[in-house]
Formats: sequence, structure tokens, C-alpha cells
Amino acid sequence: MNENGAARPAIHGMVAPEFQKVRLEFERNFAERNEEGAACSIYYQGRKVVDLWGGYRCHKTRELWDENTLALVFSVTKGMAAAAMVVAHSRGFFELDEAVAEYWPEFALSGKRDITVRQLLAHQAGLISVDAPLDAQALGDRDRMAQITARQRPAWQPGLKHGYHTLTLGWYQSELIRRVDPLHRSLGAFFQDEIARPLGIDFFIGLPPQIGEERLAITQGFRRRAILWHLDKLPLAFVVAAMWPRSLAAKSVRHPRLSNPADIGGREYRGVEIPSANGIGQARAIAKIYGVLAGGGRELGISARTRQELRAQAPAPPLGTRDAILKIDTRYSFGFSRPSSALRFGSDSSAFGAPGAGGSFGMADPNQELGFAYVTNKMGFHLFDDPREKAVRDACYDCLAALGASKRVA
Repeated sequence: MNENGAARPAIHGMVAPEFQKVRLEFERNFAERNEEGAACSIYYQGRKVVDLWGGYRCHKTRELWDENTLALVFSVTKGMAAAAMVVAHSRGFFELDEAVAEYWPEFALSGKRDITVRQLLAHQAGLISVDAPLDAQALGDRDRMAQITARQRPAWQPGLKHGYHTLTLGWYQSELIRRVDPLHRSLGAFFQDEIARPLGIDFFIGLPPQIGEERLAITQGFRRRAILWHLDKLPLAFVVAAMWPRSLAAKSVRHPRLSNPADIGGREYRGVEIPSANGIGQARAIAKIYGVLAGGGRELGISARTRQELRAQAPAPPLGTRDAILKIDTRYSFGFSRPSSALRFGSDSSAFGAPGAGGSFGMADPNQELGFAYVTNKMGFHLFDDPREKAVRDACYDCLAALGASKRVA
């Protein structure tokens, strides 16, 4: 029974014997942490060791979350977009230290001629907003988006500092992919062809129309003013900055204008590509991608040169690691978030991933050859370390520690 006296839905899926603690914490999320609907998956050394789901895909109808349910994962999408960039780099489509304008000449407008691909993917370009209004129609017109983003002026001198490109990064990544890919595919199409289909997974950046409503988890969002009742869960400096309309923090989430963040996965927007925010898919898809990348990327043909770039420690920009948007200590590289003093994850600095608004998270830990994902349809207010996700992730690492101890004893 839950706190309201109603029967809790059953937890389904599989867990390898050595990861049973993960299942226990996943179950506790529904019993004690007010989870409504969620899924968790873990790949370890190339093997799927956890694949769990439970609760309701729709909190209103009480339809159950099942094995095929797809969920909106917000900025966890950034990690999937970054995986596409990793594959493209491995194919030799671009160089990280080359100027973006070498591949996309119009990008040189408004003082952006010298911005490198590496700087762009490390959130150092200062392109945290756009000056033009955006709606679903505009977002679906790739040529128009290329013109809008190309003429944008940086908010700071590129390369000196970094700040979370909340929504914009994916649009720049997508146009760069379209310019360097011999087939001129968008990022969402490239991701499907080069990652999703080869790995046999369900994850979409731009949901195809043939995917029915019955497969989608309905995300419980909130009105922005609800944040005021949860200030203890967010960096205060970020909240204060976001309340001032002219601040960089406020500008970073201005387009498209949504009163409820969950609307980005609603009918109006789910079919267009917002590669930083509206990916829809399964936890097992995210975990498998990260598991493949953590294990070296053989299944995706990742080159040794790209692997080295992917796992290298993320250097701090000249003005330090304080994020100009989030107002906390962060690190970024290749489009991924990396471990920092404010975002601690993985077993060492080689880890990479992306947290999502509301409580979802996906990550790779190359040191452990681990891919991890947790997705939920009940939005919380933490930027990172949502108690539901963190409890499951901590349980995973407890299991890994126990495995290491047993190997030493043996």
C-alpha cells in the first residue's frame, strides 16, 4: 500500500543476482519516495544486469507503465545527441579543434568565426539563447533554424568560460551534423540510422507519427511558480538569476515559451527535433548506449582516437568551472556533462552523462564498463541527484563494490 492507502503497482523486469539491491531501492521509490512511474536499466561489462519498470505511465488514467513504454527525458537527451557527435567524429566528419565555421560558413556571423567545435560542445560558445521567437513550426523548419542560430551573437567571449546551453546546444549540433554528414541528415535522423537501429533500441529525437499515444508515459510537470515552494532543492543563485527576465539564466529557457516544462514532450512539440530537451525513449536504450560507449564503442565502430577524446578529463575554461547559467561548479566535454564538485557521478573523472529536469539521468562509467539510466514521469525539482534516481544509482555502486570485494577474496 502507498501513503494514500492504495495498492502499489507491481515492479516488473529482471535483475541479475548480484544487483538485487538496485531492485530493493527501485521498489522503495514507489513505497517511500512517492514515485508514480519509472524505469531503470544498467549494463555492466556488456551485459544487461538490470531492466526494471513499474508504476503508472499515466497518473490520471492509472494505465500501467509496461515494457514498451517510452518516456520524455528532458536534458538526458543531450547525452544521446552527444553520442551522435561521438559517432560522427569517429567517422572523420569533423575535428574538435577546427572552427565550426569551416563546416558551416554562415556560423561565422556575429563574432563567431573562431569558435571551435570543442568549445561549442563544452558549452563555452556563449550561445545560450536565440533572439527570434520559436514555435513548433519554426523548430520543424531546419533551414530557418540554421539562419536563426547562425546570426546569434555570443553572450560572452567564447572560450573564456562556460554556461549550460539549456536548449540551444542541440540546434547547433544538429546543423553541424547536417553540414558534415555526406547524407545531410538531421541529428535525429543520424541518431536513428547510426545508433538506434544498429543497437536495436527505442529512443527518438523527434518522435515518429506512427508511435501511438498508448506507448507514451505522460509526464507530470508543474507551473514555473511552483519552484518557489522548492527552493531548498535548487541552487539559490540560479533561482534568483532566473527570476530576472534579462538574466542569462532566464534567457536560456525562454524559447520555446512554455508555462509547463512537460509541454516540450506534448503533441505540439514531440514530433520536432529539440536535441537538447525532448528525446523520448526507454531507460534500457539510454543505458545500452552508455554501456556501449563505456566499453569502448566496438558495436558502433568508435575509433581509438575518439575513445581517447571521450574519456579524457574535461579541462576547465580559463575563468574557471563556475557555470554562468546554473551558478554551480560544472564540467563539460563532447556535449556531455562530466563529474564536478556539484555533479558527482561515476567512479572517476572519465565518467560522462547528462541529467534531465525532473529526476531522469543517464551516464557511462568507463572505469567500470557501466551504462546506467533512470527515467521517471513525475517531475521533481532537483537539478541533479533527485532522491529517487540517486538511491538507485548508489545501490548500483554498492553492488559494484561488493563485486570487487568478492573478486579480491576469490
